Amino acid sequence: MNIGDVAKASGVPAKTIRYYEDIDLIRPQRGENGYRHFRETDLHKLAFLGRARALGFSIAACRVLLALYEDEGRSSSEVKAIASEHLQEIDRKIADLSDMRDTLAELVESCAGDNRPDCPILSSLARKVG
Repeated sequence: MNIGDVAKASGVPAKTIRYYEDIDLIRPQRGENGYRHFRETDLHKLAFLGRARALGFSIAACRVLLALYEDEGRSSSEVKAIASEHLQEIDRKIADLSDMRDTLAELVESCAGDNRPDCPILSSLARKVG
């Protein structure tokens, strides 16, 4: 398969595939003409990486997960530990976003939104720290 075919089949853009090759996440074969030739295993790795990235795993975590995926002697506890750590990070981000949303909702609610110049939103943003 060429890069266009594998991009379409995996759902990973060609530009991303080239990047993954540059950082040695995948290693497609090269023909004598220098063109990339993707095997079925490359397609599976790219689909794997696409799903992992869609779940928010970092490139570093994807590298480890891919190595574990390829290691038939792996321990599922290693995979679970990586996924659990990522889940905790997502939960922290959700909590932070929820706090930001609540604060912003309070500010929006407190602003009259009329022609007067006073605005609690701007006052809050300009509040001195410390």
